[in-house]
Amino acid sequence: MILTRGARATGAVLSALLAVIVACWLIRDVRATSFSQLWRYWAGFNEPDLWVMPATSAMDVVLFVVYVAVAVASLRTAVAAPALVAAGVVTIGVRLPGLWTIGNRRMESGYSDDLRSRALICVFVALAAGAAMIITAGAGRRPPADSHEPLPTRPGPGAGVLAFLALGAAGAVLIAWEIRQMVRYPELFPEWYTGGDRIGQQLTGAPAGWGAVLLALLCLFCGISAVARATHARPFGLIAAALLLPGAVLGVMRIVHFEMFDHFDVLPGEMQLTVLSWMFQGFAAVAALIALAVPGGAGAPGPGREPWGGGPGWGPGQAAPPYPAQQPPGYGYPQGGGGFGPPPPPSQPPPGW
Repeated sequence: MILTRGARATGAVLSALLAVIVACWLIRDVRATSFSQLWRYWAGFNEPDLWVMPATSAMDVVLFVVYVAVAVASLRTAVAAPALVAAGVVTIGVRLPGLWTIGNRRMESGYSDDLRSRALICVFVALAAGAAMIITAGAGRRPPADSHEPLPTRPGPGAGVLAFLALGAAGAVLIAWEIRQMVRYPELFPEWYTGGDRIGQQLTGAPAGWGAVLLALLCLFCGISAVARATHARPFGLIAAALLLPGAVLGVMRIVHFEMFDHFDVLPGEMQLTVLSWMFQGFAAVAALIALAVPGGAGAPGPGREPWGGGPGWGPGQAAPPYPAQQPPGYGYPQGGGGFGPPPPPSQPPPGW
């Protein structure tokens, strides 16, 4: 799936808009407190000198990076369409709870009316931009212009398996902790997932349970897509792995701050599992990022279909037409490249190579 030039520009503008919104909230928090205080607040440390309640979380830093990367990908890479869809889905998932949580009593006591009004406006803008990114990716598709135009790449076979193991296991761990949360603290249900007066959260963020379930489902979806070597697996998986990092980084900060490794043997069993989960989450995120960062083979048409999803092509038992004179438009690489590296070059160099 390749996007037209207008769709690419529209996607880049929408991504840049979302990046500017997140950057403005981050700058507000840094100016109201300080960068070191903000990091310590995100990590859950006690900050007695913190007089202004931050509106962001560490997840906003990752979202800013994601939006900038998607804006660049929209203009320069063949995976622009799935990248826009992935960013749009994540944006809607993260910002949607703000429609009903920004006005609750806990938010009223922690933030001014003016700040909450601005946050609500930003939520509407973010939701509209996220939906527009998905629509742009669907409406701006076009067939490849020629057989030499780059196609969206799939993960290599080894990369797909590694991403499946890393993201699938990370998603399963997140789901397991949510089941434990529901069993141990049933009185917090359903506010843990939908927000409420007893659940603390940042002004621009989602409730803790909502965010954990969203990330878990995204990781499981990306893991299955990676092992199936779908063309959307790389952008979706890279974003899911990036969203895993804040929890791991903040977890390591807590481990170092409270010297948990030095007293690991005397920690309660559940705290030991928590420490191990933070460490595993970091390893899984890094492994998935490394596996999916390098493109595998170019996306190829399935049996009986042409590369642009049109009418009949060549199927099993039919000889593929020779390159390049009789090759269907958009099929620039032979099928079965795979691996962690780029696809193999065509059997003959294109004219004027």
